[in-house]
Amino acid sequence: MDGIPETLRKVALKNIVIEIFGLGYVGFPLLVRLSSAGYRVRGIDVNEDRIKRLKDDILHDSELLLRERFLENKAGNRLELTGRPLPSDLPKIGIICVPTPVPDSSVDSNVYVNSAIREFLKTAKRGDLIIIESSIKIGTTDAIRGIIDGRGFCTGRDFGLAFCPERIDPQNKKWNLENIPRIIYCSDDSTFAAAGKIYNHVNNSNLIRVSSPLVAEAVKSFENAFRLVNISLVNELAILCDHLRISVSEVIDAASTKPFGFMPFYPGAGAGGHCIPKDPIFLLESFQKFGSEFTTIRNALSINSLMPEYIGDSIIRILEENNLPRRVLICGMAYKPDIEDMRDSPGFKILEYLLGRGSDCSIYDPYLNPGLLDKYLAENHMTHTTFGIAGSLDDAEIGSFSCICIAQHHSKTKFRLDEIYKNSSIPVIYDCQNKLTPMAESKTLLTFLGGYAGNHPL
Repeated sequence: MDGIPETLRKVALKNIVIEIFGLGYVGFPLLVRLSSAGYRVRGIDVNEDRIKRLKDDILHDSELLLRERFLENKAGNRLELTGRPLPSDLPKIGIICVPTPVPDSSVDSNVYVNSAIREFLKTAKRGDLIIIESSIKIGTTDAIRGIIDGRGFCTGRDFGLAFCPERIDPQNKKWNLENIPRIIYCSDDSTFAAAGKIYNHVNNSNLIRVSSPLVAEAVKSFENAFRLVNISLVNELAILCDHLRISVSEVIDAASTKPFGFMPFYPGAGAGGHCIPKDPIFLLESFQKFGSEFTTIRNALSINSLMPEYIGDSIIRILEENNLPRRVLICGMAYKPDIEDMRDSPGFKILEYLLGRGSDCSIYDPYLNPGLLDKYLAENHMTHTTFGIAGSLDDAEIGSFSCICIAQHHSKTKFRLDEIYKNSSIPVIYDCQNKLTPMAESKTLLTFLGGYAGNHPL
C-alpha cells in the first residue's frame, strides 16, 4: 500500500502530478513556477472562458510577466489546462487556489473550496496530498479532514492534508511570491517534508509550521483584520480632519516620527480586493459561535463600508456649493495600483452611490478589462446603461465633467492627472488618496480626503 512517505520520495524525484485548482492571481503563478521547476502540472479551472483563453495564449495584464515561461512550459508539455482533475498512476498533489466569496445568507465562503476538494478526491488514491492556499473560515481544515476520511482514507497516515494560506501583494516591489514567508499546518511530518520540497520552488521553502489548523486559519484572518482595523482607523481620522480643516497626511507623517509603537497607514476610499473585506469576517463568525461579538472588527467593517458614501456626499456638496452640474468621472476602478483586479473595489461603490443620488457618472481605468468588467457588473447586478466608460483622459473625453474623483492612482495615469490639474482642465478634483501635489497656480479646486489641500482648503 502506497503512503505519504512513498509520495515524499517521488516528490524529490519530481515523479508526481500536481493539480492546481483555480488559475487566478494565486494559481496561475504557481502553475508556471512549478511547471518551470520540472513537475508535471495540471491547471484546473471550472471557468471555461479562462481555460480557452489560456489555451489560446491570451494573457491578462497581470499575467504578462510570466508569458514567456508559460508558453515554453505549455509547448514542452510540462503543463496541461483542463476543467477537471484526471486519474494518474503517479502520486498526485492537489493545490487548492479557488476563490472564497464574502459569506452572507445566500452563499457559504467555502462553496468553491469544498467543491474542488470533492473533485480531487474523485480521482485520488492513498499517498496523495491536498494543500489548501485559499482563504478559509476557521474550522474548515478539520471539516475537510472529515471529507477525506469519509472517502476511506486516513488523513495523516495514508493521505496528506496541509493549509498554507497565500500571501500575495500584487505589484509590491519589495515583497513577492519568492521572498514572502508562509505559515503552514500539516497533518503529519511526511506531508510537511513534501510541502517543503514543493515550496522550495515557490518561496525557497520559507515555511513556518504551526501546531494546528485552527492556528493557521486564525493567523490568516487576523493578518487582514489588522489591516482592516488600521485602515478604518485612519479613514475615520481623515473624516475628523475634514471637519477640523487640517491635513490628515501631516498628522500621520508627524506621528510617524515616533521611532516605536507606531505604524503609518494612509486614508483612501475603503479597503477592497479579495482579502481585507472578507477574511476578518471569519474571525467575526468564529467569535459569534461562542455567543460573543468581535466589536473591533464589526466597527471597522462598518467604517470601511461607509467611506464611499462619505466621499460621494462630499463630492455632491462641493459641486453644489460651486454651482457645478453633477457630472463626475471616477478614475481608478481597480482596488490596488497598477492592477486590473476590481473585486470589491471602492471605486464602484462610489459610482453606485453617486448614481443613486442622481449624478451623471462615467468611469476610467487604464487597466479596465471588458471581460472582467462584465463579470463584476453581473455579480453586482449593475449594467452599462447606467454609466459611461471613458476611453482616455484626453481633454475631449473629460471636457464635459465637473469633477474627477480619483479612487485609485495608477502609474499610467500619474503624469496625465498632474497635467490635468496643472492646466486647470477640470473644475474639481477629489483625490481619495491624497497623492496629488497642490499647485498655487492651478485654478482647479483640489480636495483631498482628509481636509486640507494646500491652496484650496475645504
